[in-house]
Amino acid sequence: MELQSIQLNGMSASQALCFSGSSDRNLSVLSEYFGTEISFRDNTIYCRCDDETFAKIRLAVSSLYQIARSERTVSQSEVIYACRMAMQGKSASFDELSSVIVGRTLSGKAVVPKTAGQLDFVKAMEKHPVVFAIGPAGTGKTFLAVIKAVSMLKKGDIRRIVLTRPAVEAGENLGFLPGDMKEKVDPYLTPLYDALHDMLGSEQTERLIEKGAIEIAPLAFMRGRTLDDSFVILDEAQNTTPSQMKMFLTRLGFHSRMVINGDITQIDLKYGTKSGLTEAAELLKGIEEIGMIHLTSDDVVRHPLVQKIIERYSEAGK
Repeated sequence: MELQSIQLNGMSASQALCFSGSSDRNLSVLSEYFGTEISFRDNTIYCRCDDETFAKIRLAVSSLYQIARSERTVSQSEVIYACRMAMQGKSASFDELSSVIVGRTLSGKAVVPKTAGQLDFVKAMEKHPVVFAIGPAGTGKTFLAVIKAVSMLKKGDIRRIVLTRPAVEAGENLGFLPGDMKEKVDPYLTPLYDALHDMLGSEQTERLIEKGAIEIAPLAFMRGRTLDDSFVILDEAQNTTPSQMKMFLTRLGFHSRMVINGDITQIDLKYGTKSGLTEAAELLKGIEEIGMIHLTSDDVVRHPLVQKIIERYSEAGK
């Protein structure tokens, strides 16, 4: 195989460091992903590979160059995403992703979608009053929904955030857990609290909960209510029954938004019980006002091993 090169014209020393990462970590990730040694010197990428692999490397490098040009350090997750897209013959449009700010964390850091699927999800939340986000763990479903909800609350677009999820999982009944209802439910709602704390801090979160501006409750508490001027998030929706899902969806009030998140590969309902998420996705597709977003392992933003684990289980039909 011949030595191939990619010239990155006009790159400053600081941009080159942003591209290669600390101790050339990003180059190591590229080399591992494409199975060939990739080096970078004098603003030129060098690699020894066949033409097909070289074309994919060029796509990935071109995508990452977008980030380095803005003097922002390329993260490992961005390298992996660029490689995934390149393997499919696609370019990762980081400029478009970074232009959409969902919200800002307590420290002021902008929260932006990190994959094309996440971008579709964010755009759907902007456009539709009801959005289903179906996909595996690690795709940012819960985090992005909470960030969007908090941003709208801060702007005054809504008066209340309601966060809920089924409270019975993997055969465990709440009645057998110690403590009052809040103590029973809180462990199930940890991912929601984590996202709120990132945006607001623990003290502000607790104050808003006390005021009723944020409500965190098990799904059973939604029955009989109409939720106006609210952003309502149903998490772990794959563990709802069809009747629970219907009950939840019909709580939608005026000037409200609903986001329904779930992973249909992790259903913990009793054997033979159909998932309300699965049924709703079938029944409601094609309704213009409802956004249906399907995320995949390409949208996983956790440790790269998570994507490999998800893909192996998917290949095995589990």
